[in-house]
Amino acid sequence: MPNNDRLLVQLLLLALFGASLWVMAPFWSALFWGAVLAFASWPLMRLVTRWLNGREALAAGLLTLIWMLLVALPLVWLGFNLADHIRDVTLFIKDVQVDGLPAPPAWLSGVPLVGERLVRFWNTIDEQGAAAMAAIKPYLGQVGNWLLARSAQIGGGILDLTLSLVFVFFFYRDGPRLAAFVLSLLERLIGERASYYLDLVAGTVQRVVNGVIGTAAAQAVLALIGFLIAGIPGALVLSVVTFLLSLVPMGPPLVWIPATAWLAWKGEYGMAIFLGIWGTFIISGVDNVLKPYLISRGGNLPLVIVLLGVFGGLLAFGFIGLFIGPTLLAVAYSLLIDWTASKDKRPDTPSTP
Repeated sequence: MPNNDRLLVQLLLLALFGASLWVMAPFWSALFWGAVLAFASWPLMRLVTRWLNGREALAAGLLTLIWMLLVALPLVWLGFNLADHIRDVTLFIKDVQVDGLPAPPAWLSGVPLVGERLVRFWNTIDEQGAAAMAAIKPYLGQVGNWLLARSAQIGGGILDLTLSLVFVFFFYRDGPRLAAFVLSLLERLIGERASYYLDLVAGTVQRVVNGVIGTAAAQAVLALIGFLIAGIPGALVLSVVTFLLSLVPMGPPLVWIPATAWLAWKGEYGMAIFLGIWGTFIISGVDNVLKPYLISRGGNLPLVIVLLGVFGGLLAFGFIGLFIGPTLLAVAYSLLIDWTASKDKRPDTPSTP
């Protein structure tokens, strides 16, 4: 009978744990990013706490306010502007379905080699009118729906960002107690190697953070060089925007593609071609090389493991996979190394006659 009671208690605890995870499921993304941000900036938290004579709650509130001003407000402004432009494009697509194409822009005929052909193609589509619109109407609807979906994703990302900055405050304030709890939990699960694996996860996350920030800084410098060569006004401001957008996937093209289009609109086709090539192969291309290299530095992981973790994590989990992928492979690789080492050290048992 006592065994039955114990089994019932274990089942109830398991059900309670599963229900708790289900309740927290909508906030996993915000919790994860809040934890990563708090962990990456923890040295700054300790410094501010010393300045404030050990008042952790005040230091946590001050740092959270700084993150709100430096990160949240610019990204919220950028997100709402992108959402407005997406709505404008969607309305334009609907107008095209009803009224047809407007007159071709003046700069279209000035495109080298193919300008006149593009104008004739534009006029042909406009002359065909309803027939052409009927042919491409399903595709225009799909484009409009895709743009609306991206607008909704931008809104969801802004909400996640706001929640993650709220969670940052609690991670700052209760960080040491949470770390002690995780360590005690791991000690119950895996014994004396708990501290080693906790340090392994912490080191991997820190290297990923360093890799992301280092790559963003490199992309910002390369963007500044390209903008200065191409004669883009406000090159320094655009490079800062490139740094901020480099922290998210496919962020830098949101800066250099409009700059390339602006050069083409101004008639500077040579510089537009240069900036397009520079942006594609230099600004955006360095991300695929520099980020895995920076993540692999300072650790004992082979570079191929880091590459698989970075790209596999991105494909499997999205941007969060940039942290999850290398961490999972680092822990798995270390477990295999420990397992093979312990097997090699195991003494051979003498065979009985």
